[in-house]
Amino acid sequence: MINRLKSLSLAHYSLGVLVTVLCVRLVTLALYPLMDTTEARYGEMARLMVETGNWLTPLFDYGVPFWGKPPLHTWMSALGIELFGISEFAVRFPHWLAAVAVLILTGYLAKQVKVSALQVAILLTTTSVFYVSAGAVMTDMALTLGMTLAMVGFYLCWQDRQVWGYLGFVGLAIGLLSKGPVVLVLMSLAVGLWLLWQYGPIQPWKQLYRRVPLLGGLGLMLLLSLPWYLMAEQATPGFLQYFIVGEHWLRFVDSGWQGDLYGSAHDETRGTIWLFFAVSALPWSLFIPRALWRLWQAGSGFDKTTKFFICWMLSPLILFTFAGNILPAYVLPGIPGMGLLLAYAWRGEKIPKLEPIALGVSLLILMAVVVLNLGPTKEKSDKWLLAQRAPAISTYYWQDRRFSSKFYSQGKAKLLQSEAELRQVAGVPFYLVVKNENLDDLKTFSECFNTAETAKKSLLLCGT
Repeated sequence: MINRLKSLSLAHYSLGVLVTVLCVRLVTLALYPLMDTTEARYGEMARLMVETGNWLTPLFDYGVPFWGKPPLHTWMSALGIELFGISEFAVRFPHWLAAVAVLILTGYLAKQVKVSALQVAILLTTTSVFYVSAGAVMTDMALTLGMTLAMVGFYLCWQDRQVWGYLGFVGLAIGLLSKGPVVLVLMSLAVGLWLLWQYGPIQPWKQLYRRVPLLGGLGLMLLLSLPWYLMAEQATPGFLQYFIVGEHWLRFVDSGWQGDLYGSAHDETRGTIWLFFAVSALPWSLFIPRALWRLWQAGSGFDKTTKFFICWMLSPLILFTFAGNILPAYVLPGIPGMGLLLAYAWRGEKIPKLEPIALGVSLLILMAVVVLNLGPTKEKSDKWLLAQRAPAISTYYWQDRRFSSKFYSQGKAKLLQSEAELRQVAGVPFYLVVKNENLDDLKTFSECFNTAETAKKSLLLCGT
């Protein structure tokens, strides 16, 4: 009886820690601005979607289609704007909900393999890249949700639970609508490696056809995802060529790819994705060697469940090992596999220092938000600068306008590229945002009143 009460008390404590950590992340969604480039760009695309009513093709700017990613992440943030109005919380909240959905799916799978769902949820939530992405306006959490549903669906379908096979293909459709065919590659890598490792090169393929509803599942996946691709190509011809060939082949094989319409390609040293994983998965990446040793010792080798979680965790790392055009968030689809692996290694036991470390991570993000708001956000976002204006006076940007300026002016701040355009708006009071390094370029600037400035930009009041 005493042991049962003690176990119940520990469960309540763990649940309290999980709720606290999730609530801390939820509260912080509204406490710092959208910063350039990623969050502000995708937040502005969501705002444009709501303003223009164009829910088919995400817009990079008025009249400029965005071909770089499918629309699911934009739909999510746009729906947040429809529900809550234009704010940081509105565009981030749907991505927080997607993270919670990932926790529910991994928790369900954990229970099927006799692992504590609470421990898995705490591990995942407090992994650095997951905690940051749980509420970041990016494509990666939507992709991770799709990948997680696909992997959970496959594993349970392999245990003769056929309906989960169809749900797995729904997950692939989610991935196709969030980041494209990369989800098919990630899933194929994870499952293919597991089948080869567990069953050898010949045996698994007949079982795969027998256990998994391949034809019906593929049909369902295409039914859910293909119509958007076809309509997007019809609405903006050239989309499929750019997205499939450019974004999914040239971007991967050519780190210096010059065809990027929306920025520049990254060029990291090959293999850097493993370093990204080690850092992005902190603090729990430090526990992986010990977990693998425990799992090896427990069964004189890895059992099939351990192998499945390892393949899941490693699939994005293997895929991007030879790619230079990568970001730390690319490891995120494998993080649920890591969380399940660690919890599986300590099944029936408490993971050392789990709750204190989790609370420490949530404290760190609170401190990070405070530090950001003390200064760095002014340089990475135009929210503060634009808040210093009188609302009735028009605002212009001189030769450079970032996504945060569009979002926080609700598209009203216009770009001026030449002196001729500048002369056209003169005659009435107006605000002009100029980079400090360009303040001496034109005599007009010296005739304006500097109303606010950051280390990089000034807000000038002109025409008074």
